[in-house]
Amino acid sequence: MQPPAPAPRKRLPRWAARWGSLLIPLVLAVADALLVNGVTFGLELNVSLVAAGALLLRRRLPALVFLVTLPGILIGYIWFAPMIALYTVARRRPDRRLLGFLALLLAAAHFIPWPVSDFEPTAYRDNTLVLIDACVTSVGPIALGLLVRTRSELAARIDDLTRSRRHADELIAEQVLSTERARLAREMHDVVAHQVSLISLQAGAVQISAEDAKAREGARTIRELSVRTLDELRHMVGILRAAGGDLEDLTPQPRLADLPRLIELSALDVAYEADTAEAPEDDEGRTAEAVERAAFRIVQEALTNVRKHAPGARVTVRVRDLDAARELLRVEVRNGPPDASAASPGLPGGGHGLVGLRERAQLLGGTLKAGPTDDGGFVVRADFPKTPPRAARS
Repeated sequence: MQPPAPAPRKRLPRWAARWGSLLIPLVLAVADALLVNGVTFGLELNVSLVAAGALLLRRRLPALVFLVTLPGILIGYIWFAPMIALYTVARRRPDRRLLGFLALLLAAAHFIPWPVSDFEPTAYRDNTLVLIDACVTSVGPIALGLLVRTRSELAARIDDLTRSRRHADELIAEQVLSTERARLAREMHDVVAHQVSLISLQAGAVQISAEDAKAREGARTIRELSVRTLDELRHMVGILRAAGGDLEDLTPQPRLADLPRLIELSALDVAYEADTAEAPEDDEGRTAEAVERAAFRIVQEALTNVRKHAPGARVTVRVRDLDAARELLRVEVRNGPPDASAASPGLPGGGHGLVGLRERAQLLGGTLKAGPTDDGGFVVRADFPKTPPRAARS
């Protein structure tokens, strides 16, 4: 049993973190001034409070604010205000010469007593301890400021490296996809296109040599279907060979207006019924091209399934608006039971056609249902919104 994942840390709102980092140093500096100099106003307390108040401007004028806080440590003996100001300078302006000069000023202000006449050069032990204390007071904020700045820069570089690596991974994935597309294009061109070309040639030979008019008509239909298949195959091969191909390059694509020709070439007993109101091309209520392509493919796949599994069956194809507002489109292909006297074509089937059509319908915000009917036939019904979600229109 795996241990429960740790709960994510709650981060403060940005405004809270911003104001907190601005006001907390001010509160600490004021508390330092009051603890060291008491609550009675005088030179020491006044200078210390001015130094504390100057911290409000430390982000905009870090070096000037530091200079304003120096009288606070020299006269008022406070530490927080000048140390915070020096930390800000190191954090925002990491110039070595500037930091060295300011560190000397802070060490001098800390080492020299106020008034200056109280300085005793012969008190070696006390002066040494104060000097060490002054050096630590001046070096510590600089080291901390540079450390925080370096950490921020490293975090920014890590973010840049992460983005660069993600971009490189995307480029590699696109390259792999492009290679796979090229391989598929070669396979389709070498195998499928070759076989379809042979079918077209054979159909052309039959059309020329056949004496029966019905046989010549059938050969002509087969040749025309082969030519259309080769045309669509060339478009698909071009897309697969393109590294960043877009399906929009597969034009012209079949639409609802091409259904009568599809039904004519199917060589099936089909009754076609259409009852749709098509808006002008510049009207937003016009049926989306992706929906019309999907509707055409559904009818095409359904007719192919009838030819495979129900030879000789009567077929009805209906395309109509589903609601009064004409915002939904219904495509229905219904066939009766197969004719027992008709010969089965023996075409292979992978069982994936309806699955792919159902996924296509779902991507466009529609639904597809397919199943047997009471009279022994089969029905395929799909409902689409005429204006699918924007992400699915391509």
